[in-house]
This record gives sequence, C-alpha cells and structure tokens, in this order.
Amino acid sequence: MTASAAAPGTTERVLNLLGLLQQRQVWTGPELAGRLGVTPRTVRRDVERLRALGYPVHASQGVGGGYQLGSGQDLPPLLLDDDEAIVTAVALLIGAGGAVAGVGDAALRALTKLDRVLPSRLRHEVRTLAGAVESFDGGRTPVDPGTLMALARACRDELEVGFDYPSADTLTRRRVEPYRLVASDRRWYLFAYDLDRADWRSFRVDRMTAVSARTWRFRARPTPDPVAYVQESVASGVYAKQARFLVHAQAAAVRAQIPAAAAVVRPRGKGKCEVLSGATDLDAVLFHVLRLGHDFEVLDPPDLAARCHLLAAKLDAAGSNSSD
Repeated sequence: MTASAAAPGTTERVLNLLGLLQQRQVWTGPELAGRLGVTPRTVRRDVERLRALGYPVHASQGVGGGYQLGSGQDLPPLLLDDDEAIVTAVALLIGAGGAVAGVGDAALRALTKLDRVLPSRLRHEVRTLAGAVESFDGGRTPVDPGTLMALARACRDELEVGFDYPSADTLTRRRVEPYRLVASDRRWYLFAYDLDRADWRSFRVDRMTAVSARTWRFRARPTPDPVAYVQESVASGVYAKQARFLVHAQAAAVRAQIPAAAAVVRPRGKGKCEVLSGATDLDAVLFHVLRLGHDFEVLDPPDLAARCHLLAAKLDAAGSNSSD
C-alpha cells in the first residue's frame, strides 16, 4: 500500500480520535484503541499528530489516568479565531435557550465541544456578551445559561451534581447522577438517577437553583431511553390521573396533532396507535382525544369508559331537545 493510499485512513482515524476526546473527560489508551480498532501504540502516535495540530492532549498515569483534551493557550487551528469563537459561543448559548424546534439540542451539543477547547481568557467575554442579549420570543421557558452549561459538562464528564429543587412548599437538596439534557418545545429537563431515592427522575432545569458539580465521577448505569422517559413523565407521570386510548389512526398522523408534552403516542399494529396522557380532570383528556377526529376506544381507566356512555347520553339528549 502506498503512502498516499494510507493517508486518508490516518486522517479519518485522527479525526475520530478527536471526536472521542471531545465526548468525555478522560479516556484510557486501551479504551481508545478498542473504539478505533487499533493498537495503543497507534493511539499514542495519533495523539502526537493532534498535538502537532495544536490540540492540547494531556496524558496522565495511575488510577483514573488517561488521555484528556484540555484548554490550551490558543484555539486549535481548525476554523475559529478568538473573535469567531466568542461570537459562536454566544450564538450557541442563545440558541440553546431559544424556542426554535431542534435548535436547542444541537446548539448545546456544539457548545459542550467548543467549551472543551475554549481558552480561559475568552470565557469572561462570552459570559458578558451572552448576558447583554435578550429575546422577545416567549416560546421556551428561559433557563440560566450557566446552569445549562454546568449540567451539560456534568453529563459529559459523568460527575455527580447537587441542586436545590422545589417539592411541595419547600426546597430540598437533591443529589443525582446526570445522564442527559432533554429539550421539549417549551422546557429543558435533566434526566438523572436520584441517589437518595434510588430511582430515575426528570427535573425541570428552570426550577433548579444552587447547581454544583461534584469532583468525583460515577460509573454509568444501564439507562431507560431518556427522551421516552422524560416525555412520559411530562405527559402523564406528573398527574394524579392517567388515561390510555386506542386510536384508529397511524401513530405519525396522531403525533402531528398532539404536542409531545401533552401525550405519548405509540404504534399499535397496522393503522392504530396508543395514546397515553394525564390530567387533573380526565374529561379534558377525553375531549382532546375526541377532537382528533378519529375513532377510538378507552383502554384505561375503566370508569372513563362509563363516563363516555354518560356524556354520550347527555349529548344525544341535547341534540334531541334542539330538534324539537
């Protein structure tokens, strides 16, 4: 094989190595070798290639040691100078808190990558400029950019987090292992394992205060799907009453009619889907499903089916009286 034929493979591998170093705080040599399908010796060579390009890759020995992408004196010579880096970071901060569908998630992912290599001298300018920008868009509930970034770093680096959170009429201190930040059309949520309650929980980021990341890492647990968990919690789990319906329509068509925060829609065979939602008054849920315009059946709770018959009789009576 000629050198020119081997070069593209090397370049692709080095870029993959850079992507891995941006995803997590520390990688061991064997972990990187396993992910890239090469030997630890090749990893060491590729690390030197990244250093030659200006990426500050640090290596440490012992327990907890490994390769780490640090903040250098200068930005790596890829795309951005200082001014471009500041503008990009500010734009990503604003985008992460904005209301445009799909932008917040991508902006926060990009921001965590930029944050890994952003020189410390630029961070103050980023915070100052971000604080000087306001928006009149009333879509998504605003969150503190510093809080959002602190949680994103903790998810990325697998660090325990503590914060105050309202429960009934009091604030309680929560200790969690953060896994994902999930954005709905209106709010940011943290999907995390609650250490004191020994269970998975979702938390509204705008309700968190006194957020602080701890200094030790946790070992990742097998997790349920973060998006599905948060959606179900928001749509039904927070309510005292839940209802399930079998709707005679394609799941995609029903999802287009119902906001994701209002109900969970699951396919149930050809041309049918299950709708799960919650409310303080199930009559409201029943009317919303009725307004979809599709045939449907009540699956749970049983007394809601009886309620359908009662309301149908009243509607029929109302229609009969109006025709007299």
